[in-house]
Amino acid sequence: MRMGRVDLGGILKEVNLQLVPDAKENDYVLVHVGVAISIVDEEEANRSLDFLRQMNELDELYNSPTGEEMSQEEMDRQGDTIISKMMS
Repeated sequence: MRMGRVDLGGILKEVNLQLVPDAKENDYVLVHVGVAISIVDEEEANRSLDFLRQMNELDELYNSPTGEEMSQEEMDRQGDTIISKMMS
């Protein structure tokens, strides 16, 4: 199984790349539940991230529902669907 590392807004996460065999370093990918499901261009990635920020959907990635500081493991679990940049 091909795996890769992505940057989820500053959080590095290992993801399954089996559905995007053409993905390479510095590509942007859409990740859902730890699986990269498509490659997107930088413009679409930025538009999607801006939209998620406006909807406060990225807050879940960085903040605990109780307002307490989250551990790296908790932040990783929160990254369900997000545009990510391939690191390697």
